Amino acid sequence: MNRAPNEARALWPWPATWTLFVLTLVSIFNYLDRSLLGLALPAIKAELGSSDTVLGLVSGLAFILFYSLLGIPIAWLADRKNRRNIIAAGLMFWSLMTACTGAVVNIWQLAVVRLLMGAGEACAMAPSNSIIADRFPPERRPLALAIFGTAAPLSYILFFPIAGWVAQHHGWRAMFVVMGLPGCLLALLMMFTMREPERTSPPPKRLPIARSLFGDLAALFVNRCFAWIFAGVTLMGANIWAAGAWTPTFFVRVHGLNIAEVANIIGPTRGIIGLVGILLGGLLIDRLPKRRVFWRVGIPAVACLLAGPAEALFLLGNSQLAWVGGFALTSFFTLIHQAPIFAAVVNVVGERRRALGISVILLGASLIGNVVGPGAVGLLNDLLASQLGDRAIRYSMLIIAVTPVLAALCFWRAAALYAGAMEAQQDAVASGSGA
Repeated sequence: MNRAPNEARALWPWPATWTLFVLTLVSIFNYLDRSLLGLALPAIKAELGSSDTVLGLVSGLAFILFYSLLGIPIAWLADRKNRRNIIAAGLMFWSLMTACTGAVVNIWQLAVVRLLMGAGEACAMAPSNSIIADRFPPERRPLALAIFGTAAPLSYILFFPIAGWVAQHHGWRAMFVVMGLPGCLLALLMMFTMREPERTSPPPKRLPIARSLFGDLAALFVNRCFAWIFAGVTLMGANIWAAGAWTPTFFVRVHGLNIAEVANIIGPTRGIIGLVGILLGGLLIDRLPKRRVFWRVGIPAVACLLAGPAEALFLLGNSQLAWVGGFALTSFFTLIHQAPIFAAVVNVVGERRRALGISVILLGASLIGNVVGPGAVGLLNDLLASQLGDRAIRYSMLIIAVTPVLAALCFWRAAALYAGAMEAQQDAVASGSGA
């Protein structure tokens, strides 16, 4: 029996599809532009003559610091003002900074451009999640955010080969210009074709900015479901950043691969298998009956729990079948949690704190996770090197097998609180407090 048109629209709001497409494209450029520097580092080092330590600080910490910390006040503003305009302005700005990277003449200019790029990219992720939450009903948000979450692997699959070809044939400076300018055109397309969704809850009380911001942050962590989600996402951030920083070195030291072989393994595996995991996770949660509220956060918990043994198999497996299989499984399980967890956050924090809630989650995953994860592995490498030599990394990286299991416990606890947190938000809206 065919569904009535109104029922079909309730199942998937097709008018919102263009908004989802544009925001996913924005996110693709978000991930692409921040990743280009890693591709160009050998050529930049040869031309500008900086040390690995300085290049590491410029490429990583300089970007993450501004991206994470500025994300909080920008998200607070996005919960009150036009989110489309904030995203478009940020996209235009960071795209120009990407193009300007091709004109730097010393490492200090590169650092400034990198800082400003992080500031621009802080305008995108949290407001985008907030808009998607407004455009899709709660039962469709996990799938919509899963589609949005494919931006990271798609940036590697679709645009990294183009960037590499430009750099190979025309130089690293041309690569930044060619990859940066399309974002300016996308910002204009966004302004002319995408509208800001209407908000249904009343505007928050007018208070001094600092008082309002700190009050909203305190309200987020009073919500125990949100607090457990924050803990779980921070642990997964440590996992993802540590794996990203040290997996290539692990392949070289433990399995004797060269850089080209490492790239051929990591690129397709993380890109394609990660993409499949994100979409299948979103589809699975999208098909859950409404009454299965627990499993909308419980499934991410199970995925993280399975990621732990998969990481251990990857790190400790001696046969090629074992460690390749383990790496493929980690690529599948590791990112399943992101879309449903983001959907859970926008559901439990209230409409007027959605962007802020996402930005706080990103602060835990990006800044805290980036500082703790790679640093802990590096410290253990140095402590174990005298006894184990190059094999030390095999055991120091077991951190990435432990953190998903701990994150799973946090998400499982959040799942138990999720239904109550959603009911509390619905009661707040019904009473007119607006959350």
